[in-house]
Amino acid sequence: MTQIDLFEAGLAKRKSTLGAEYVEKNLAAADDLTKDFQHAMTAWCWGFGWGDETIDVKTRSMMNLTMLGALGKMHEWELHCKGAITNGCTFEEIRAIVHVIAIYCGVPQGIECFRSARKVLEEANMV
Repeated sequence: MTQIDLFEAGLAKRKSTLGAEYVEKNLAAADDLTKDFQHAMTAWCWGFGWGDETIDVKTRSMMNLTMLGALGKMHEWELHCKGAITNGCTFEEIRAIVHVIAIYCGVPQGIECFRSARKVLEEANMV
């Protein structure tokens, strides 16, 4: 695949998980500082990474929540929690993911993830 193909595939994957409005807003807000990064990230993360269909999107979302939780990247965790719901993750699965984060990354990090999960789950009318 060419860079253009990866970008186009990544753009479609990114929009399907995070929502077209969110993605278009981010791309429109890109400036001279961030425009190249937005394109590279869309091609690499979403085109190359998410474009590999060996792992289904629901499993990939679950993996992302675990990794982002472990890294303590809560803004991204919240965004990907919304995407995980879009990709079919249930209330019970999100709760179980946070349990694993708390076990392996510490209770304080689990509490942070629960805090973000509650906000996202309430917005989605799942709690």
